[in-house]
Amino acid sequence: MSDFGFYFGLGWKHIISTDALDHQLFILALASVYTFKNIKQVLILVTAFTIGHSLTLALSVLDVIRFPGKWVEFLIPCTIFITAINNLWRVDKKNGSVNVNYWLALFFGLIHGMGFANTIRIMLARDQTIGWGLFGFNLGLEAGQIAVVAVILVLAMLCINFMKVTRRDWVFFISAGVFALSVQMAFERLPF
Repeated sequence: MSDFGFYFGLGWKHIISTDALDHQLFILALASVYTFKNIKQVLILVTAFTIGHSLTLALSVLDVIRFPGKWVEFLIPCTIFITAINNLWRVDKKNGSVNVNYWLALFFGLIHGMGFANTIRIMLARDQTIGWGLFGFNLGLEAGQIAVVAVILVLAMLCINFMKVTRRDWVFFISAGVFALSVQMAFERLPF
């Protein structure tokens, strides 16, 4: 059980720590188009991201796949700015296709999972309970993401309901900021 707690904490820190800006920006871009009225949708969306993330981690730990780290580090901010562009493109549409968001979250989760794969592969390779460790890590990651989503939704509620910011302006402001930061990250991480 102590292994589970260790890996749960590692998953939690993977999304909550100050070193997790790329993950936090991605979750911010994903969740910025939702409000508390859509809590079920946003939680399913974040879980789709975790499933993709988990699948890549498992395949990497089992040494089924490996990708060059410099390309993965470049692709991660690309997933963020694509998500932000998707938000900006759809900012005036009421709901759009939620299913597209789920597939994007799942696919982009695969890419984000590769970002931590090398580190966790080394840790889990020494451990005899790979399955339990992966489960704990992914549960911690999901808990961390839900905490980040809760903060985002509370901020959205405060801005929209009390500061009278329109939902459109909220989505535009957040998505534009995330886009700018992620483009800068992508240029800093060019793999060639």
